[in-house]
Amino acid sequence: MPLRINHNISAINSHRNLIKNTEVQSKNLERLSSGLKINRGADSPAGLIISERMRAQIVGLKQAIDNSETGITMLQTAEGALEEVNRSLVNARQLAISSANEAVNDEAMLAANQQEFEDSLRTIDRIARISNYGTKAILDGSMGANGVASGDNLEFISATEKTKSSPVSGYAVDIREAATKSTVRGTVALTQALVDAGEQLTFTEGGKTLNFKSVAGESVETTMNRLEKAILSSGMKIELVRSPGSATTPNAPQQLIFQHKQYGSEHTFHVGSTTAGILSAQADTPDKVQNGADVAGFIGGELGIGRGQFLTGSKPSRVSGLKIRYTGEDVPPAGKNAGTVTLSQNSLVFHVGPNVDQSTSFSLRSVSSNKLGNGVKNGSDYRSLRDVELTDAEKAQDAILIIDQAIDEITRFRGKMGAFQKNGLESNLNYLRNAHENVTNAESIIRDADMAEEMTAFARNQILVQSSTAMLAQANQTPSAVMQLING
Repeated sequence: MPLRINHNISAINSHRNLIKNTEVQSKNLERLSSGLKINRGADSPAGLIISERMRAQIVGLKQAIDNSETGITMLQTAEGALEEVNRSLVNARQLAISSANEAVNDEAMLAANQQEFEDSLRTIDRIARISNYGTKAILDGSMGANGVASGDNLEFISATEKTKSSPVSGYAVDIREAATKSTVRGTVALTQALVDAGEQLTFTEGGKTLNFKSVAGESVETTMNRLEKAILSSGMKIELVRSPGSATTPNAPQQLIFQHKQYGSEHTFHVGSTTAGILSAQADTPDKVQNGADVAGFIGGELGIGRGQFLTGSKPSRVSGLKIRYTGEDVPPAGKNAGTVTLSQNSLVFHVGPNVDQSTSFSLRSVSSNKLGNGVKNGSDYRSLRDVELTDAEKAQDAILIIDQAIDEITRFRGKMGAFQKNGLESNLNYLRNAHENVTNAESIIRDADMAEEMTAFARNQILVQSSTAMLAQANQTPSAVMQLING
């Protein structure tokens, strides 16, 4: 090996190794002190990109967990208020049944029931008005879909969180077919002779059957009255249709007309008679009465789905879930709409995911007394729970119908809210917590340092630095051999 003094290659080599080992040791110290194996982009460009995205996802998941938890507390607040509304409605129903007990009630008792009923209504309206979550009113309808219908025989019933807000002019309602009831009309009148002969009529509806037989010597009118009471007592949902003045004299022949109490194609019944034409086409052979028809038409230009008198916007469309009621017996004149429905959509939107557009909606309806018990046909023309009176037995009977509808609405609303809480928020919350754990673990694998591995590497590199330093010292001693040659 030649001796050279201008360039000490051994020293340069030792110096290079010393620098390299020192750099590696510095990285070991940095990882050990920070706990991270990626501290800058140069440590792992791809790993940095992936881990930073995961960090953003982790933060999003954590906030989505908080969002879901606060959403659950809001629904629980509403649930507590609705439970009290339910209690008030049950109490109101008890009062209505009490007022329907015509045999023993006097004016003072009815007045007391009416006063207590009005107190229950005030309680319901107060709950609807003051139920808040923070500063947000949650049961006054401001957090749901609110609509109003304009037009004869047209009534807004409800809308869902899927329904879009209408234009300023509202959604036009075009009725093509009005709802009808299942109806049978006898072609042969019931005469005194048929009554005396013992005419037997048979009715079947909803799994119930009634056999009615006339009694010789009874007048036609008396027979009709007894038949009407028998139908009512049977519990079947059919009714005898009687026109005022149809019986000019007690023995005058009368045509039998029966119809189902409910509108729509789902409802029908069977009739039979011992005389052909009284009800059934053939003697002693029951006939199935033709089903009624559902309302048909369009809402906002979108096809509606009819069920009885109720028309609901089809899915998917901007009027999806919008439910209206058309009570007219005839369709509007050609080229004329039945009216319009104006809707404002303010349903709650819960952002329950870590990324964009990962949200779900729920509509909190109004529970005010004027928004409960809508759309129920009754003889007292009650349009809502607020209109109900218990001042006589007949009104009390209709009040029970309205209150039952209100109870059904509240319980179904609570059930829907519970399903949304369970399946939309709590189930999602379980997923979010699981995802948060797994994504955090994935980010840790990429970014976090293995301390045991780093300590092993640090000990190794520390020895190499010390060795390199020693060898550099030795390499620097090599040129001194030249001086020995010069000195001889």
